[in-house]
Amino acid sequence: MLDKEIFDKEIGMCRELFQKQKGCNWGKCRDCGVIPFLHKLYKGELVENKEEVKKLKAEILGYE
Repeated sequence: MLDKEIFDKEIGMCRELFQKQKGCNWGKCRDCGVIPFLHKLYKGELVENKEEVKKLKAEILGYE
């Protein structure tokens, strides 16, 4: 499990890179699995449904 400080730092990096350049060097944010993975490690909840993943990413990254 991740503690809140590490989770916030990692999610913050995703958010910052998305806002600056619409993605990091690993690929496109909309196709990336990092946010659902971090969510799983932090909250212990597995998000697999495509619509739920899309909603989670939109909430965190700030897009629709």
